[in-house]
Amino acid sequence: MSTMKFCRECNNILYPKEDREQKILLYACRNCDHQEIADNNCVYRNEVHHSVGERTQVLQDVAADPTLPRTKAVRCVQCNHGEAVFFQATARGEEGMTLFFVCCNPNCGYRWRD
Repeated sequence: MSTMKFCRECNNILYPKEDREQKILLYACRNCDHQEIADNNCVYRNEVHHSVGERTQVLQDVAADPTLPRTKAVRCVQCNHGEAVFFQATARGEEGMTLFFVCCNPNCGYRWRD
């Protein structure tokens, strides 16, 4: 994980800088001449966190996920299939946890919540 680095000389932020001759990544101070070799080539890491509504749309193949629990105690209202995967999450604008179901019929994939 990349973190902010600070200059040992003047405590200002160090910025990534490429040394093209040596082909290495440096961190350099823009205030003084201090530079140091980067211990990791990762300069920036973007972690995307989806809301529950986005997650159910992004994960199209959630019914095929072998890590999710399955139940045969429910029936899909769309296709009447007798198996669904389920998971708990917070629904948009709600305080408590909500139980979400996804039909295991590959031709259906209907989603509902309890």
